[in-house]
Amino acid sequence: MPATVDSNAEVRHDWTEQEVRALFELPMNDLLFQAQSVHRQHFNPNEVQVSTLLSIKTGSCPEDCKYCPQSAHYNTGLEKQRLMEVEAVLNKAKQAKASGSTRFCMGAAWKHPTDRDMPYVIEMIKGVKAMGLETCMTLGMLKESQAEQLSEAGLDYYNHNLDTSPEFYDKIITTRTYEDRLNTLQHVRDSGMKICSGGILGMGETARDRYGLLMQLANLPQQPESVPINMLVKVQGTPLENVEDLDPLEFIRTIAVARIMMPKSHVRLSAGREQMSDELQSMAFFAGANSIFYGECLLTTPNPETNRDLQLFKRLGIRPEQRIEDSDADQEQKLAAEIQAQQDADLFVDATATH
Repeated sequence: MPATVDSNAEVRHDWTEQEVRALFELPMNDLLFQAQSVHRQHFNPNEVQVSTLLSIKTGSCPEDCKYCPQSAHYNTGLEKQRLMEVEAVLNKAKQAKASGSTRFCMGAAWKHPTDRDMPYVIEMIKGVKAMGLETCMTLGMLKESQAEQLSEAGLDYYNHNLDTSPEFYDKIITTRTYEDRLNTLQHVRDSGMKICSGGILGMGETARDRYGLLMQLANLPQQPESVPINMLVKVQGTPLENVEDLDPLEFIRTIAVARIMMPKSHVRLSAGREQMSDELQSMAFFAGANSIFYGECLLTTPNPETNRDLQLFKRLGIRPEQRIEDSDADQEQKLAAEIQAQQDADLFVDATATH
C-alpha cells in the first residue's frame, strides 16, 4: 500500500524514519501530487517569497564546516572582509527592496557574535526594518541574552541550519556539536523570533541522512517558519570539492517530502540554483518550494541573476509573494477564503458563455 498523507492533516512532530522512507520511495508522480496537494492547502501555489542575502562579514571563520569557503581552515582564495559599515548594509537593503525582495538577510562568518559586534548588528536590524523589509540574520551560535537582544531590536528571523542528520554531522563539522545548533534554535524560539533552518544536500550523505535531517526539522516542538534546502556548491580548496554529485531528482524528492512534513513552512530553494536548469527549478516549485534568494551571490557562492529569476517567474506565471502584516491567524483565514472561493468558482460554469 503506497504511503499517503492527508492534505488536511495538522502539523505533526512525531515523524518516524519508516514513514519518511515510505514517502521518499513513492513513485515520483505520486509524491509530487501529494506535495502539491498539501502545498495548496496552505499557500498560493503561484507565489514565491523572495529574499536577498548579503554577507556583512566575510571569511576567517574559525569553524571547520567542510563545505564552506569562508572557513579559515581551508585555502579557497576567498577575499576576506571585516564587518561592513552600517550605512553600506542599508544601501544594499534599499537596492534589494527596489528589486522586489520582501526580506533582507544578513550573514556574518562568525562562530558567534561578540559583545563588541552586537551594537552594529542591532543598528543594521533597525535600519532595515525602517524600510518596511522583513529582517533575517545568521551570525553563528547565540547565547540566550544575545537572542533576546536581537529580538528586542526587531529581528524577524534567525537562520541557523542543522546542515545534515545527527549521524552524518561529525563527518562535516567538528568545531561545534549538533546539540550546540539545537540549543541556538531553542534560544531563538524562546526569544520570540521566527526560525529559518534547513540543510545541505549532496555532501556525500546517504538517503537515510536526508530522512534524518527532515525528521529533526519537522519534529522540533515548533517547526521552522522557513526551511532552506541547499544543493552543495562545490568550491575548490574545500574538502568537498570532489564529492560525487547528487542526482537532481533526489533533490526534488527531498523538497517534496519537506513540503509534506512541514506543510505550513516556506520551503526555500536555496544555494545551488546557479547550476540548476529552469526545468529543474520549475519542478522544485511544483514539489512545494515557495521561497528563493534573489541576487547574483549567496554569501560567497554564485546565484542566478535577478533578471533571470524574473524571466522564469514570468514564463511560469509565478509572482513574488507580498509581505503581509496580518497575524498568522488572520493570514490563514484569508487564505482559506481564497481557496474556498477558487473551489466554488470551479464548480460553476457561466451558462451564458458561448462555446
